[in-house]
Amino acid sequence: MVQFASDAVVTTRAARLIVLDRDGVINHDSEQYIKAPDEWRPIAGSLEAIARLNHAGFRVVVATNQSGVGRGLLDFATLTAIHDKMHRALAQVGGRIDAVFFCPHAADSRCECRKPKPGMLIEIGRRFEVDMTGVPVIGDSLRDLQAAEAVGALPVLALTGKGERTLREGGFPPHTLIFPDLAFAASALLATD
Repeated sequence: MVQFASDAVVTTRAARLIVLDRDGVINHDSEQYIKAPDEWRPIAGSLEAIARLNHAGFRVVVATNQSGVGRGLLDFATLTAIHDKMHRALAQVGGRIDAVFFCPHAADSRCECRKPKPGMLIEIGRRFEVDMTGVPVIGDSLRDLQAAEAVGALPVLALTGKGERTLREGGFPPHTLIFPDLAFAASALLATD
């Protein structure tokens, strides 16, 4: 499923794109899931990093597993309210997310959109008319990195959220870039741009 920001226009083939996981990359994660807007708290520097990417010409898209919906912990209206809070917080620092793609299915479902399956990333490429090869995909879990690898994107591990555990456990794609957080990752990507 996808939620577009109100001003999003998906038409250009030459768009530079970056894909972010939500929980643990943009905002603090919770073992009990983010179930309400007041539980959504940005990680220090993440919103400003997105704004810097926007100002450098990147379209920023979120791809997030939200199994709390499938498990009945929150409904679509609440998920939309959480995303509205994220969009408003970004607007306050001059940033934006062009679209939020999410998988609402529980972990035991057989859908194609739940990461580590690449369905959301394939759909992002189709909707934005972008070849996903080499597109940075920043996540904090192994499944984010595996989904990126499956479509030829560039896996980037942020050590926030579950990132430290993911680093310790290993098994991620060998060409994964690793950064302390989204702010460091954005700075590195912009320095090589």
